[in-house]
Amino acid sequence: MRTIGMLGGMSWESTAEYYRLANELVRERLGGLRSAELLVRSVDFARIERLQAAGDWTGAGRVLAREAAALEAGGADLLVLCTNTMHEVAGALQEAVDVPLLHIVDVTAAAVRAAGASRVGLLGTAFTVQQDSYRERMAAHGVEVVVPAPAQRELVHRVIYDELCRGVVDAGSRAACLALVADLAAAGCEGVVLGCTELELLLRQDDTDVRLFPTTRLHVEAAVSAALEDGGS
Repeated sequence: MRTIGMLGGMSWESTAEYYRLANELVRERLGGLRSAELLVRSVDFARIERLQAAGDWTGAGRVLAREAAALEAGGADLLVLCTNTMHEVAGALQEAVDVPLLHIVDVTAAAVRAAGASRVGLLGTAFTVQQDSYRERMAAHGVEVVVPAPAQRELVHRVIYDELCRGVVDAGSRAACLALVADLAAAGCEGVVLGCTELELLLRQDDTDVRLFPTTRLHVEAAVSAALEDGGS
């Protein structure tokens, strides 16, 4: 089994899901008392959020690249960046290490295509839905992305930063986000990408008939498959 390096803390609420899911998946696949070989580096999200708000993506990239290199030095064989938004700086991380960085958009696009879909809605932070890089990378895989209207983006962003990142799961916010999911489906989307790792704390497939693509679970599944690609030991 190869060691997965998890760079998280953005926020730690979803990083805890990464840790839980990785261990559950390894146990399911290998049985018994098996668990994942993991290194976890959890950064102070307040520091990263200040750089986001200032638009200093270069600075954020430098910070996270140092942390990625530390994970590699600690023995990680592959890396996952436990956040959608900060994949804006994924290139800086990959340049800093020799081990592979498993990109969350590539994993998600593969799942969309495997489901026979090519047009999906995207819910995420305002940074994720407004930046071109996420949509362009999905488009490179043949997936068209539809984003909500500005007021709806602000709603989702508020729910993520003011509630989910602080451990608050609110029924009213769930209903509001499910209404956005329904609106995207009505606009012709064949599914909706939960393009923020905290959104899976709020929305589940059982909540809606619209196909959801949960990026946290998809990312972890791909990482575990990569770690066990030689069958595990």
